[in-house]
Amino acid sequence: MLLWGGFNWSLELTNTEAFCVSCHAMRDYVFKEYKRTIHYNNRTGVRASCPDCHVPREWIHKVVRKVQATNEVYHWLRGSIDSPQAFEAKRGVLARQVWSAMESTRSRECRNCHDIEFMATTRQSN
Repeated sequence: MLLWGGFNWSLELTNTEAFCVSCHAMRDYVFKEYKRTIHYNNRTGVRASCPDCHVPREWIHKVVRKVQATNEVYHWLRGSIDSPQAFEAKRGVLARQVWSAMESTRSRECRNCHDIEFMATTRQSN
């Protein structure tokens, strides 16, 4: 039981914005851009944080995503992205990986907040 509790505790600990931006690559490159988006700052004050968009809510899908993230930890330990230039060189590949994951789940994490049935699409800009 203690092992199970520790496992769930670690899942939740790593499921916070603070954890995500503790890595310099996220804090110094991605987070700065995110802070200029509507998901961070908007007229309603509702914010989507890193796990809202990048970590599934369902437990088994969350565990699978966390296992996949061990590859990111490996590259962080290796120092694969240790400069703005290194980040820019890998940016396209990293973005395509995220987009591919979102497409494979039909944007499941987006749909946790967004519901096409209630969108006023005529009031949206392109």
